[in-house]
Amino acid sequence: MLSTAHEAMPTRRTSLEWVSHVMDGHPAAPYLCASAIRRHAAPLTDRARQGQSELFAWRDDKLHDTAAYVAQIIKQNHPDLRVPYHARWRHFEAGGVDRWAHTARQFGLAASDGQHDAQRLHRARVRVELAIISVLLDAGAGAMWRYLDHETSQILSRSEGLAVASLRLYESGQLSSDPRQALRADARALIALQADDLARAFQVSATNPLVGLDARVHLINRLGKVVHNNPAIFASADEPDQHRLGNLVDTLIRLAPTGRIAAADILALLLRTLGPVWPSRMSIRGVNLGDCWPHPYAPGGLIPFHKLTQWLTYSLLEPLEEAGLIITDLDALTGLPEYRNGGLLLDSGLIAPLQPGFFESTWRPESQAVVEWRALTVIGLDLLANAIRAQLHVDAAAFPLARVLEGGTWSAGRQLAASKREGGGPPFRIELDGTIF
Repeated sequence: MLSTAHEAMPTRRTSLEWVSHVMDGHPAAPYLCASAIRRHAAPLTDRARQGQSELFAWRDDKLHDTAAYVAQIIKQNHPDLRVPYHARWRHFEAGGVDRWAHTARQFGLAASDGQHDAQRLHRARVRVELAIISVLLDAGAGAMWRYLDHETSQILSRSEGLAVASLRLYESGQLSSDPRQALRADARALIALQADDLARAFQVSATNPLVGLDARVHLINRLGKVVHNNPAIFASADEPDQHRLGNLVDTLIRLAPTGRIAAADILALLLRTLGPVWPSRMSIRGVNLGDCWPHPYAPGGLIPFHKLTQWLTYSLLEPLEEAGLIITDLDALTGLPEYRNGGLLLDSGLIAPLQPGFFESTWRPESQAVVEWRALTVIGLDLLANAIRAQLHVDAAAFPLARVLEGGTWSAGRQLAASKREGGGPPFRIELDGTIF
């Protein structure tokens, strides 16, 4: 393994071992990849579809109508079917305002055809930092929290509010230890962030509580430690002692000497690198498995979801493509098993709980019911995607899952929730800590 990013780099090796302490042969490695998610979720879905689950009934007869509902929303919102990726960038546009474009102009980062490579790379580093910070702060905010965006006078909540709050935090320069560069997230500043700092930035108060405030700060602090402890990824030849989050762009470019990189390889690098950021729930021989949970019918008794890391991977696609990379095999990633997509399955009747009092109970994330619901969501989204494409007369190459999620299932889940529950919250109560959904 290399110790610094400016040492000689391999150009032919496909393994991620040179940038990760999780070697390919480590027993945790099979859980830290995209293919593991479907492989472990499929048996649980098969049991439900065969009527063998004690927790959920699967209704195949609801698949067509659910897909039709989602397809209708896609056509309403995107009549030309030109749907962007499901990514954090959409939330920065809440209320019809393209805040990232304004920030880019304000800081001299607006995209243009005449930009040279150094300018494009600088812009990509900034966008990657913003995406990572914002996604890590994106877990459920709770029903009471609101954010007033002073720049637009808009009051925002949930994912949109968290996105805009994180953008304003990044703009403020508080995540940079270099006063000359506000748009920068480096190890020193990330480690130094305090709960009071985030509370002020996110306008948290006794009357405006944010779920999991301390957990979010700890995520950012641990992210800073990961950036500091991984110079092979986050250091640069120009600043070998200043480890910056955005240098991930340079690392991915080095890993793709042909200019092409698979989405699953990006996810694998993030999973192996960012593992210590997440709370230590399940681990194998000292390696944190992150968003991975026990279930008696899953292969090996565990099922990985990696929701936030997949959400992050989707959110990095646009900055990396802008930097010149071609991202391949997008559908190796899965749908995101969270309460919008999973809520769509429940609210549409595609799946139904079998336990009395399910909707009245409060469930912990590690409960078998929540784990199985998330597994059904992963495979259910694949089945829905195929049915939706058939109704739209498009194929997977033209309409990958990243577009199905953005144009349809996430929006449909939110719209259906709003029609069924005041405030449009999750379909059932889950204890949140700000690090999962």
